[in-house]
Formats: sequence, C-alpha cells, structure tokens
Amino acid sequence: MTTLGYKLMAEEHDPRALVRNLVAAEAAGFEFSAISDHFSPWVEEQGHASFAWSVLGAMAQATSRIGLMTAVTCPIMRYHPAIIAQAAATLAILSEDRFVLGLGAGERLNEHVVGQGWPGFGERHDRLGEALEIIQGLLTGELSNYRGRYLQLDHARLFDRPQRKPPVILASGGPEASRLAAHKADGLIATEPKPELVEAYRKAGGQGPCYAEISVCFAPSQEEGLKTARHYSRWAVTGWKVMAELPSTEAFAAATEHVAPEMMAAQVPAGSDPKAFLQAVEKFQKAGFDHLILSQIGPDQAGFIEFFRTGLAPALKRG
Repeated sequence: MTTLGYKLMAEEHDPRALVRNLVAAEAAGFEFSAISDHFSPWVEEQGHASFAWSVLGAMAQATSRIGLMTAVTCPIMRYHPAIIAQAAATLAILSEDRFVLGLGAGERLNEHVVGQGWPGFGERHDRLGEALEIIQGLLTGELSNYRGRYLQLDHARLFDRPQRKPPVILASGGPEASRLAAHKADGLIATEPKPELVEAYRKAGGQGPCYAEISVCFAPSQEEGLKTARHYSRWAVTGWKVMAELPSTEAFAAATEHVAPEMMAAQVPAGSDPKAFLQAVEKFQKAGFDHLILSQIGPDQAGFIEFFRTGLAPALKRG
C-alpha cells in the first residue's frame, strides 16, 4: 500500500507560507510531509532558504495528524550529528511521535558555508556512516562517547528524548548508500525510480519503508507547467553528481543556462491531466517505493493541493 506525502520546498516559499501550506495539505488528506533542509536555494529564482528546524517546530504546533520529516538533512559538516539528534528528539516530542529524520550526504552548495571545504565522495560516505552511529546511539540512549576518524562525541546525553525513537531514513543514489541504509538506518529515500536501489536495500537486510520524492507541476496546461518547472527547478537536470559539487546559485545558473522548458518533460509531469501524474507515481511504485512524496514546483501550492484532493487522491485510491 502506498502512503502519500507532500513536499515543503523551503527554497521556494518563506517560512510562514510553508506552515500555511502544510495546514492545507493536512486538510486535503496528505498522510505525511517532508521539508528540505538547505542553507541556500539552488537558483536565485527560488529566493528562500529558511531554517528548517524552526519551521518544523511551528508545523508541529499548527497541525495534529500529518507526519513530519526532513528530506533530507546533512549531518556531516554544517551540523554536528549530536545537534541533529537533539533536534530530532525535540521534534518527536513536540509532534507527539509524528517525526521522521531523513538524512543524506549533502551538497557543497549548503555545507561549504561553514568554511571547512568539501570532502570527496569517499570521505563524505565515511562521515555519514559515523554520523548515523552517533545519531542512532543518542536517540536510543545507548551512546554518550564516540571516537571516529572524522567525528567525535564527548559525554553527550539527550535529556529530552521521546519514549519511541524517531525513525532515521537515509538518502540513496546508488547501491552502496542503499546497503548503508540497511545496516545503519531504518529506511531508505531516493529521487529516481530505480528498482536497484530498493533491491540493494532489501538484499542487505533492510526491512523499513522506502520513500521517494516525485517532482510535479500542476498548471492550467503542460506548456505552462514546464515553463514553471524550468524557472524554479532546472537545477535538477544536472543530476546528483553535479548537484553535489557546485558551490553557488551562480554556478547552478551557468550550468543550466541552456535548459529549455521542454527538457523538463522527461523529469516532471506537468499540466492538469491526472494521468500524467499517476503514471509518474506508478513508476516509483513498480520500483518498490511505498512512501511517495509529491513535490509541487512553483508558487501554486493551493491549486496543487486542491488538485490532489479532488483528482489525484481519489484516483490513487481506486488504483
């Protein structure tokens, strides 16, 4: 059975709008939500980058049913994993166990701001493994000291810790990350409908939920939707190998200068025909993902939420 979530793009909306959009999404029937956690937008046109954890606190108080999640937080540089564990524990309490902690290896764009450079892929993977051990250990109350190659913990303890540990979900773009999720996390999250990601996770012993994020653009027409997608989300065309390395909004603007609206069609279902959206959902379902996060690109969140309530949700339930 597929569980449907709503994406809160903190790069495209100010913090007050994010809270309002979540309240509307809860009323429309979304079962959970996921917020991005970035220091910078990808491109200048997006225009926002509020502190996700402050927004999550407001969201926990403004809603009563819908699940909350980070998609995803990087715990290897900009944040120390002990701080993320403390934040996750606090959110779990404030939301009465509605919080899921999504983690990933991050991007240069957001992590280099603290002046520690940006390590290569191998070191990032090792740092993430150490961070997972620290976060999981603090959330269970079983760890207070840690000496890794890159990360340390000195007599740490979470004094406000929920009775039920919040699930920790790990982002994967390849089999190695999927195996790490199976060994050190409680679930998986991805952005591409690749069955090999889920297969690697399951073969390595992973038994938790498999989340995926699907970018969409509801609009009066496909043409208008693709223009909106190009304006706000052309950065995604570069792919994760590039996205992880570019340092600034100016770099993303240069890398995507020649992206045309029609190039977005391969990645983003656009327009107002539910069939295109349902086909995208089906691809992820067939790949083995059971928690799907719909990410509406652009300012028309109210139109998309109503489209979900009256068109998409009934069709998905019938399917």
